[in-house]
Amino acid sequence: MRSRYFLLAVLANILYPCQSYTLRGSVSWAVSSNDVVEDADLSEEVSPALLVDSAGLWKQAYPSSKVLGDGVEGPGELGKSENNNVTPLSSHLFSYHMEKVKKSGSSTPLPHQETARTARYITHYSDWGHLATISTQDPIKGLPFGNIFSVSDGPVDNSTGIIYFYVTPMDNTVSDLKNNPYASLTFSEAEGDYCRQMAYDPEDPRCARLTLTGKMVEVVPEELEFAKLAMFSRHPVMTKWPVGHKWFFMKLELIQVWLQDWIGGVSLIPLEDYFKATPF
Repeated sequence: MRSRYFLLAVLANILYPCQSYTLRGSVSWAVSSNDVVEDADLSEEVSPALLVDSAGLWKQAYPSSKVLGDGVEGPGELGKSENNNVTPLSSHLFSYHMEKVKKSGSSTPLPHQETARTARYITHYSDWGHLATISTQDPIKGLPFGNIFSVSDGPVDNSTGIIYFYVTPMDNTVSDLKNNPYASLTFSEAEGDYCRQMAYDPEDPRCARLTLTGKMVEVVPEELEFAKLAMFSRHPVMTKWPVGHKWFFMKLELIQVWLQDWIGGVSLIPLEDYFKATPF
C-alpha cells in the first residue's frame, strides 16, 4: 500500500513542472506526416498547388503567421514554454486568411413579426447552410441526404436574397442534383451569437430557423461575375481551391420560403414579399 502512494508521489513531482499548451485562433486541422511535402515552399503563391491531391481536398497549409497575424503565436511558437523548451506540434495545418473576411453576422435580429425581413436577414447573414437532396448513392438511393455548404446571397453590403454556391462535380450532393435538381437549404440563427446570448436552444422556436426550397441550377454566364463576387468576398479561401476539382457556381431558384422565428406556428412567406424585403 505504501509503495503505491510512493509511486503516486513520484509521478506527481515529475508532472508538476509540466505545462499544457492550447492551439488557439486558427481554423485548422493537422494532417499526418505521410500526407505532406517535407521542406516545401509554403508561400502564398505556391501553397495552393499543394492542395491538389487524389485522396481529398486539403493537404497543405498557409503559414500560420499569415493567418493569425503578427501578434498571435503560430503553431511553432505555441509549443514553447518560458524556458524555451519546445513541444513538437504539427506545422502542417490547413488555414485560411481570416482577416480578409468581413464580419457578416449581426447580433441584433429583426422583430419576429417582420417575417419577410427576418427571412432575408437570416439568408444574408448566414455563411453556410444544410442542403438536403434525394440521394443517388447506392446504399441510400432515393432517401434524403444532407450536406453542409458555404453560401452567399451577395457581398456584405449587397443582399439579393438569391443563394449562390461554389461546388464540385466530385461532391455526392452535386451528383444528386444532376438526377433531381430540387433541394431544401436550411439555416439556423444558432449559427451566430444571438441564441447563445439569450440561452435559446437551437430547437427553441425563438431561435429562428429558415428553410428555402427550390431548384438548383448552374449560374448562367451573364450572372457569373456577380456570383464570383458574392462567394469570393464572403469566402476568399475559395479562390485558392484546386482547379482540378472543376469548381462551378450554382444558385437556388426559390419555390418556397419557410420560417419559424417565434412560438405559435410557422410562416410561409410569399416570394414577392421575400424579395421586396431588406435585411438591413
